[in-house]
Amino acid sequence: MKAVGYYQNQAIDHPESLIDLTLPDPTPGEYDLLVEVKAISVNPVDVKIRGGVAPTAGEAKVIGWDAAGVVRAVGSRVSLFKPGDRVWYAGSLTRPGTNSELHLVDERIAGRMPQSLDFAHAAALPLTAITAWELLFDRLQVLDNAAPSGNALLVIGAAGGVGSIMVQLARQLTGLTVIGTASRPETQAWVKELGAHHVIDHTKPLTEELKRIGVAQVEYVASLNQTEAHYAQIVEALAPQGKLALIDDPAQLDARPLKRKSISLHWEFMFTRSMFATADQIKQHQLLTRLADLIDAGVIRTTLAEHFGTINAANLKKAHALLESNKARGKIVLEGF
Repeated sequence: MKAVGYYQNQAIDHPESLIDLTLPDPTPGEYDLLVEVKAISVNPVDVKIRGGVAPTAGEAKVIGWDAAGVVRAVGSRVSLFKPGDRVWYAGSLTRPGTNSELHLVDERIAGRMPQSLDFAHAAALPLTAITAWELLFDRLQVLDNAAPSGNALLVIGAAGGVGSIMVQLARQLTGLTVIGTASRPETQAWVKELGAHHVIDHTKPLTEELKRIGVAQVEYVASLNQTEAHYAQIVEALAPQGKLALIDDPAQLDARPLKRKSISLHWEFMFTRSMFATADQIKQHQLLTRLADLIDAGVIRTTLAEHFGTINAANLKKAHALLESNKARGKIVLEGF
């Protein structure tokens, strides 16, 4: 099968940072789906792994986690899918990635692909949707209903991949006032279009920006990037007994300033369930299935923003470079080999 990977960690402009490969076809284990990958998307985790996780000596490392494709074979204990089914998923960090023609995924973390989307538009969503869903409903424990609550959610970095789906989920499925941050006119317009009640500029003090729109404090903060830079303002902006959830990796984070307000701190990492084979990992299958229904009903939309062509090393390098620039809006997708 064709694949894209690397033998050593290199800067993205290095000729061998990502290379085209030919590898043996994989064989499914008992709970595995063997998926013919039709489209993938690229996420910040791809960049982090490419730059910092070395392959086993002499072996190529294939990365990539978002995928949409067709089931070609199933393992002996598979019960949720059959050959020919169209599926979408975000895979596991502990297994080879989706930048390959054929890929193995545990059926319990895969979902039925939305009927109303093509492969490219579907591939844009799984990793960011799982992250946003788990952060909102499992970590922050926001109620999954649209009853007005009088509470507000601040999404820092709302124009990125996770933010683009979180804004939609929060607006459509909760009773929260949704406030997104974005710094450029085009990203501010994007966040507004996705359903945010308000959009503020995270290059300015968050508390001042909140006051500008008439919001004194917020009950929930989803910090999706640059948490360290915004941390003091986040603590100030949060209401007493509020909740802070983050997905990035601050070099340091002193939790002590949270004590005075009894603010709870939560980390979201969507690979936790698959990495540790948790008893509830099937929740990712369930949420992807529900998300597919919401998309087919027109409640949630895809966050595809850029289509970079076929899946090969040259196009993946361009996608990684754009993510590294921190100027990406929505999701970057590649399709076909």
